[in-house]
Amino acid sequence: MGAAPGYRPSAWVHLLHQLPRADFQLHPVPSGFAPQEQEYQQALLLVAALAGLGLGLSLIFIAVYLIRFCCCRPPEPPGAKSPPPGGGCVTWSCIAALLVGCAGIGIGFYGNSETSDGVSQLSSALLHANHTLSAIDHLVLEMVERLGEAVRTELTSLEEVLAQRTELVAAARGARRQAEAMAQQLQGLAFWRGVPLSPLQVAEDVSFVEEYRWLAYVLLLLLELLVCLFTLLGLAKQSKWLVIVMTVMSLLVLVLSWGSMGLEAAAAVGLSDFCSSPDAYILNLTQEETGLDSDILNYYFLCNQAVSNPFQQRLTLSQRALANIHSQLQGLEREAVPQFPDAQKPLLSLEETLNVTEGNFHQLVALLHCRGLHKDYGAALRGLCEDALEGLLFLLLFSLLSAGALATALCSLPRAWALFPPSDDYDDTDDDDPFNPQVVGPWGWGRGWGPAPQAQTPPCPLPNLPAGIQALCAVAVIHLSPSSTPD
Repeated sequence: MGAAPGYRPSAWVHLLHQLPRADFQLHPVPSGFAPQEQEYQQALLLVAALAGLGLGLSLIFIAVYLIRFCCCRPPEPPGAKSPPPGGGCVTWSCIAALLVGCAGIGIGFYGNSETSDGVSQLSSALLHANHTLSAIDHLVLEMVERLGEAVRTELTSLEEVLAQRTELVAAARGARRQAEAMAQQLQGLAFWRGVPLSPLQVAEDVSFVEEYRWLAYVLLLLLELLVCLFTLLGLAKQSKWLVIVMTVMSLLVLVLSWGSMGLEAAAAVGLSDFCSSPDAYILNLTQEETGLDSDILNYYFLCNQAVSNPFQQRLTLSQRALANIHSQLQGLEREAVPQFPDAQKPLLSLEETLNVTEGNFHQLVALLHCRGLHKDYGAALRGLCEDALEGLLFLLLFSLLSAGALATALCSLPRAWALFPPSDDYDDTDDDDPFNPQVVGPWGWGRGWGPAPQAQTPPCPLPNLPAGIQALCAVAVIHLSPSSTPD
């Protein structure tokens, strides 16, 4: 099998392709890409089920840890104010796990972008191949129509003008037969006409699925980012309700991370099997969907010297017929125009038609060569087997980091919020603290935040000053006291 230009299976493809596979009965399954076989489908489902097993083990571990924490921790002595030993380590381990989760989110965004780029390259290659196939059909149809129009009008008129000379009429009829033969040969070159499989439709379906896949991953990444940020905020502000809500959200994101990990693992393994040897599967699938001859498909998918051009005979006969028409019309122009001036107009029209047909024919020969479509095939393989597979592996790494970080956070968060001080605990406040809202200032209101308490106005605290200054002090105290404000 020939390889597509510029495409070679990567090391990741070889590594994933060598992994063992088994069905539900744990029987070995060949690693060849065969999605229509039940054993191969079971092997991929078993790969995805490994993520479900990991999720179950994670939930069991978290549940056992939390039950042990709630039921088996030693009682705190009454009146204890200092946090238990290891409290700071628990908080910092939770913060470190969340930071690792944030790093995994960055990896996830990169992997999502790489996967999208690979699928976009696949769609672009399919659209370019569809343009090439449509151009071939259009050129063939245009040339057949031009030749048919020339046979019906110009050559018929030329035969009527040259009716008095039988040898000239025979030459005109020879040109007619050559044009009809060329049109018949050209019709066999439009090999994709009437084929039910459309590269344009495939590209649109792939783009549609990829758009929703990309959006789903963006939403998952943003959800986990918000959970990590708000959890860090709750730890910083020591807000129990925020930490409790984020704990529940972390459990939801943990389930989603393990689910996405299963899908990514199965997709990566299946894609590596396809990319290790794509030609055989693509050839068989295309032949089943289109019904085209294997010679045509081998020529375009393999495009090497061992495979000959299946259209070479038709192209040779068409070019020979075109050359014969040119030669016969040139002979008619030399011999018929001096005797029949009315023959000059149809001959000039025929020459113009042949010139346009010859230009279209050379363009058709270039389009029918395997280089163009095989280049599109190689671009599609590179997009799918290099960029898309690499993106899937980065997404797999993101899911793994996310699952580990969230499991660690779920184990640490209950112990962290148990260390938070209660919101109404003012027993350890300092009476000399100027920011304590319960300390009343000398003028009758608190020196901290909050509403001013209703305290009695103290007398002037400076009794040793002169009488005039004491009077001013008394007036100031009366005006500044709450009871002196008018209702």
